[in-house]
Amino acid sequence: MPIIIRLDRVLADKKMKLNDLADKVGISNVNLSNLKTGKVKAIRFSTLEAICEILDCQPGDIMEFVPDDRDSREMN
Repeated sequence: MPIIIRLDRVLADKKMKLNDLADKVGISNVNLSNLKTGKVKAIRFSTLEAICEILDCQPGDIMEFVPDDRDSREMN
């Protein structure tokens, strides 16, 4: 998948545990864990906004676009 989730890195930088963030955002630990491990296909903007507000970061700090080789070949 070309979108890489870097939530674990931001959590470590902020010295916050996943469970604490889940409580503050108001979503389940399982859903936040699935997001952290890249097992989700979508995220609500309201959830992303809450995460960014609590972690005092930008969406680009949490997510990174890394094109795979197939995407590059299809564009040429």
